[in-house]
Amino acid sequence: MAVSNQTIVTEFILQGFSETPSLHLALFCIFFFFYIMALAGNTLIVVTIRQDSGLHTPMYFFLANLAMLDIGCTTTVLPKLLENLADKKSIPYAGCMTQLYFLTWFLGAELLLFTAMAYDRYVAICHPLHYTTMMSRMVCILLAGSVWTISTINSSVHTGLMIQLTFCGPNKINHFLCEIPTLLQLSCTSTYLNNTMVIIADIYLAVINFVLTMVSYGFIISSILKIHTTEGKKKAFSTCSSHLIVVIIYYTTVIYTYILPGSGSSTDNVKAVAVLYTTVSPAVNPLIYTLRNKDVKGALRKLLVRWFSF
Repeated sequence: MAVSNQTIVTEFILQGFSETPSLHLALFCIFFFFYIMALAGNTLIVVTIRQDSGLHTPMYFFLANLAMLDIGCTTTVLPKLLENLADKKSIPYAGCMTQLYFLTWFLGAELLLFTAMAYDRYVAICHPLHYTTMMSRMVCILLAGSVWTISTINSSVHTGLMIQLTFCGPNKINHFLCEIPTLLQLSCTSTYLNNTMVIIADIYLAVINFVLTMVSYGFIISSILKIHTTEGKKKAFSTCSSHLIVVIIYYTTVIYTYILPGSGSSTDNVKAVAVLYTTVSPAVNPLIYTLRNKDVKGALRKLLVRWFSF
């Protein structure tokens, strides 16, 4: 089948990181370590929160959702990356679209979830007397459900529009994954509608949610500064500092990739940034949240003691 005397693409070639075979083994070991670390750490967080009744609060409910999203994100990308480093660089067209769908889904959901988590911390610190009412079980379920639903719709729209495009060569993706910016560069048909929807999604998912998150933390910091005791300030800030660290890292990398793709950034820089939000962030998030949180550390310690006592 041909379009304008060119063959329709049935598979893509992911060029990955390096054409030097001697580096592949080292990279394989590094990414395999991060993958196991991400799976183990985030699974442990989900199990710990589920098993410990003391962690059945809105903050940890959202943290469990974040852990599940991190598992999904890293599982969408790393198995194929490891396969790529084992010299299987091709990915079928359907496989590429599937990876695009799930990656877009999980990335969008994390941006929305960060806003929900920021709102939870805002209510907890700025309106503590009304916290149980404003963050009731039903409110939490509605917020989490909205996060998953909106991100699913967003991903379906982008993937549906991508499927409508024609790819008739070249089929080499100078990246280690299938994502919107790199695929649009390979299309031999108009990408105007795709680019328009990307801009709309960027404004809503990244810009607006980032502003809402920062506004929430503006109110939070203002309230913390009004606390008279040093111990009170430390306790209040400790409940939101971990989340703020994760938000800053994540938004920085996503904005660099999706909002500033034409800023002159080199391909190597784009790949390095993609590693941060698909590999490093899911792996270190459990460490950030557990090492800075006494409740999680205590619950985790009890869970491990229970497991190893059998």
